[in-house]
Formats: sequence, structure tokens, C-alpha cells
Amino acid sequence: MATVLVTGGSGYVASHLILKLLQEGYTVKTTIRSLSKEEHVRSALQKAGAVYMNRLSFHPADLTKDEGWAEAIQGCSYVHHVASPFPGQAPKDENELIIPAKEGTIRVLKAAREARVKRLIFTSSFAAIGYGDGDKREPYTEKDWSALDGLPAYHKSKTLAEKAAWDFIESEGGDLELSVVNPVGIFGPVMSESISSSIDLIKKLMDGSVAKCPRTYFNIVDVRDLADLHIRTMLDPAAKNQRFIASSDGKPLALIEVARIISQGRPGKALKIPTGEIPSWIVRFAALFSPAARQVVPFLGVVRLLDNGKAKRVLGWTPQAVEDTILDTVDSLVEYSIV
Repeated sequence: MATVLVTGGSGYVASHLILKLLQEGYTVKTTIRSLSKEEHVRSALQKAGAVYMNRLSFHPADLTKDEGWAEAIQGCSYVHHVASPFPGQAPKDENELIIPAKEGTIRVLKAAREARVKRLIFTSSFAAIGYGDGDKREPYTEKDWSALDGLPAYHKSKTLAEKAAWDFIESEGGDLELSVVNPVGIFGPVMSESISSSIDLIKKLMDGSVAKCPRTYFNIVDVRDLADLHIRTMLDPAAKNQRFIASSDGKPLALIEVARIISQGRPGKALKIPTGEIPSWIVRFAALFSPAARQVVPFLGVVRLLDNGKAKRVLGWTPQAVEDTILDTVDSLVEYSIV
């Protein structure tokens, strides 16, 4: 089996991808900014049922520095570039996200080209596809790009990083192939007490932090399905030079619908789940005083339809039902005593 590099091995998506690669018999190398995190990541993987742990090695590398990347990528047939800064709140300066995302991506691409890697799979985001264009009514597809004007810092960082990746492949990629996965909101079982920003939303629904749901909508993909899609994108010749939206469904869920799925599916764990919505005018008023409310305002009432058919059609990908994803997320948060 081939040797595969996964960048950002301590992250939520990367951990699940490493778990699945090991299960399928690959030798896996992964980068982390500090080797002090290795023991924590290994422990989480073992608890999640990882096998062949002797095939997993850790390598220190930082997206903002050249050191370590050549050594990490050496001997790899494939690279999954998953690592990217994802803050809990908007930074004061958007370049805190944009520079490491964009320059880090080019740094990894150059190292992969020099090491004669066959294909690099870049974990972009639906943030690079479906934002900034006003009231688009037809479903978004892989042909769409987010308009940069007025984009939040994270969305802009993912858009610019992905565009930089495609530009690099066209101008100086050599024989290196590129495929891109564009996931929506990522949910599913956690592997440790450390949780991502998306999972924190479920936590806040369950612990009483959200008294009533704002009228926001979002699409969901299961982290396990996302790992499966990454591997399909790695192996299938048809994935070369292609983007794939990763979403369990094409129609987004309202936040109140997520709350109801938890209430109905896990009533014993839903004692603090909100049962109603808060009028949007109240959120807009609160935004005058609250930075948290201010971040919600641009998304009030916005429904983004998308077409997730390409990954199914081209790669044979079959995502699971969003209800299962949400309830498995809930179960894992309870298991790890996060709620």
C-alpha cells in the first residue's frame, strides 16, 4: 500500500482521515506544529479503534515556515492537505488567516511537486463556492466561486488559498495532480475533549447556551463520509483536476430543525435544547451591542441550495442521513463528558 501524508494531524477532519487510511492499510505520515501533541493524537486514535498504529508517524511542520515539509513528504505517493487555520471568532486582521492559508498551501504544493507526489488532495470549503453573491436562487455547483467582496475572513482565506492552488498547478505544478474537496459544515463523532467550531454549535444547543435559535440555515456533512470522499478523490483517475462539494444533502437545515432532531432522537440528553426561534429583528438589535450577534446577522434567513450530485455520480460516494450524523455527534459529546 502507498504512503500518504495528512497535514494538520491534530485536527478534527485529519484525525478521522488518518483513522480510515490506517484501517484501509496505508502507511500514514502526518504533520503537526509541535511533537508535544503526538501522544494526545495517538491516544485519541487508539480510543477510536485505530489499527496498525506502527504505520503512523508524526513530523513537525508549520504552514508559515519552510522547515520540515520536504522531510514529511519524502516517500509519499499522495498528500492530503487538510491543515488550515479555523478560528473560534473572527480575527482583528483577516491576514492572520489569509496568509498562512494561502502561503501554506503553496508551500505544501511545492514540496509535493519536488517529492514527485502523484496527487495532492486539498481540503478547501464550501466557503470558497457559495458566498458573497447575493440572492442566488439555483443550487450552487463546483463551477461556482465565492465573490471576495465583503467575505468573512475565514471564507476569504479558503477562497484565496484554493485559487492559489489551482494557479500553481497550472503554471508550475509539473506532473503533480490536484483534486479539491469542498465540505460544508462538518459534524459527526468527536475523538477527544477538543472540539471544532462546528461541533461547538451542537454543544451550545445542548448545554443551554442558546435559549432560542436564530433563523440560520446550514448544510451538513458527516466527518466519516468526508474521510471516505477524500480517499475516493485520492484514488479515482476521474478526480484529477476536479472539485467536489461534500454535503450529505442539497437542502440546508434550519438551526431549529437540528434542535428538534436532537429532542426527538435523544430526549434524555435534550433537556436544555431550545424549542423556539428568536425573531431576526431582535438579533439585529442585539448586534448593536454584541459581537457574537453581529457575526450571525449576515446569515439570517439565508438559504443556500447546493448540488451534491457530482461526488455521487463520479466517485460513487454515498453519504449517510443527516439525522444519524447529528445524533452520533450528540452521543460522542456525552461520551467525552463535553456536555
